Amino acid sequence: MSPPVSQVVVVGGTHGNEMSGVCLAKHWLQDPSELRRKSFTADILLANPIAVERCVRYIDRDLNRSFSHELLSASASESDSYEVKRAREIYQKYGPKQSSLNFVIDLHNTTSNMGTTILLFKGDNFALHLANYLKTKCVDPSFPCHILLIDIPEQGHVHLQSMGKHSISLELGPQPQGVVRTDVLARMKVLVNSSLDFLDLFNQGTEFPSFEAEVHQVLHKADFPRGADGEIQAFIHSELQDKDYLPLKPGDPIFQRLNGDDILYNGEKLIYPVFINESAYYEKKVAFIATEKKHCFVPALKLQN
Repeated sequence: MSPPVSQVVVVGGTHGNEMSGVCLAKHWLQDPSELRRKSFTADILLANPIAVERCVRYIDRDLNRSFSHELLSASASESDSYEVKRAREIYQKYGPKQSSLNFVIDLHNTTSNMGTTILLFKGDNFALHLANYLKTKCVDPSFPCHILLIDIPEQGHVHLQSMGKHSISLELGPQPQGVVRTDVLARMKVLVNSSLDFLDLFNQGTEFPSFEAEVHQVLHKADFPRGADGEIQAFIHSELQDKDYLPLKPGDPIFQRLNGDDILYNGEKLIYPVFINESAYYEKKVAFIATEKKHCFVPALKLQN
């Protein structure tokens, strides 16, 4: 059983060039009526307004990696980066996750062929129920829906969504940075509204039965092949490009050098790559993220009286 949801924050512009969330946040700040439900009205937050204005991912550092306990609790300094200052402002407004902030919905785009990805933290069964509701209610063959599970110790959380007691991030793609695709924008709008519907139904006493969820759990990050100087020496193979969430077997090609030589996956087990060739991850030295497919039992969800 869980207490009612009293505060919901919908976040756009955590990255200033991911335009679906930016556009929706700006729209809802002008007219929040669509975010009203019987039991709550969701707040809307434009997380990184200067990055949004300049249409860049961030100004000094990734805002979505700036919510660590160390950064949030450190003494303020004039030398602090813009995003660290902004993270503290957001944290001070909404408080730690033990406060009334029950649910965070953070809106993102990816340049990878990820369809609709619902990213959440392992152990958040409330968020898994919401993800299952979205998979059931928001079926769209153009945007297949996947649940991506991240297993991070609580003290290791650095993402904006970790402020909430419960949270999801919506990762929709493929969409280039700084570009609006109306199909992706419309899909995200539907997903946010359906998420708010679910939370409102829960608050009104709707019970959600137990179920078994198919999820993809993060295993590790894979970098590009690099030379001694750190330069990339081979690139995502054409047979892997756009194959997010599809199985990758040992011996399958993953990279190709400019001379045409293939580099094969030399792992020992089947994996499911995601965020393949994500443009924003080049600076993070990530060519793709390896996941494994798992099934987990999610107990029933009902309102605590």
